[in-house]
Amino acid sequence: MWIADFRDLIWILTISDLKIKYQSSVLGFLWSLLNPLLLMLILYVVFSSIFRVTEENFAIYLLVGIITWRFFANATSAAVPSIVYKASLVTKVFIPRQILVMSSVLSSLISSLLEFGVLFFFVALFSPHITFNVFLFPVLQALYFILVFGVALVLGGLYVYYRDLNQIWEVILQLGFFLSPIVYPVSILPESLIPYYMLNPITVMIQSYRDILLNGVTPPLWELAYLLGTSFVMLGVGTFIFKRLERRFAEEI
Repeated sequence: MWIADFRDLIWILTISDLKIKYQSSVLGFLWSLLNPLLLMLILYVVFSSIFRVTEENFAIYLLVGIITWRFFANATSAAVPSIVYKASLVTKVFIPRQILVMSSVLSSLISSLLEFGVLFFFVALFSPHITFNVFLFPVLQALYFILVFGVALVLGGLYVYYRDLNQIWEVILQLGFFLSPIVYPVSILPESLIPYYMLNPITVMIQSYRDILLNGVTPPLWELAYLLGTSFVMLGVGTFIFKRLERRFAEEI
């Protein structure tokens, strides 16, 4: 298994990605904590005072959605150029190229876990519904990582051939932010659209995080089964496409 065989290299590349990300920043890792808090504050002011959203614990409700979404957005954005930016490792060293994508996703996962750490602090302070369901968090996070890694493999492989992909992906992420239940509840949608809306695994993931962290309930079994299925299907699809694309990486780079 390449993950076990190359675990030291994966870790070195992951730490290197984190250092590059924050090396020219005055606040460094603190931006990982400040960014979601500042975005939450802006959205809270806008949606609670202008749109009069009355959701219970709306600030934490927003924070769960923002942090969940940021892992997907940050990890996939970092994965897009992960092969091209490390061209020397592709052309001069024989290693599984998935390592380059995985290290990008892992560095975003570490940042995301720091953000979730801040979220847990606020949940402990303000949420009245903390139960043992919170221990489902590692399960959800593992499934989320598998899902995101599958998407990242497709993006990282395609970018070697199509360099406009990063701009296109930025637009898709902006669209995805508002198509996911980050600033509004699913219940405001027309009932006829909800079954189609719930096909988005990110939507289901956000709902599941809110269930265990905010509502103190176990996510419905169908949600967990759906996340399990879509995560491993996406990993399989991503691996298949990446394998087909990597044959000409060295020539294209």
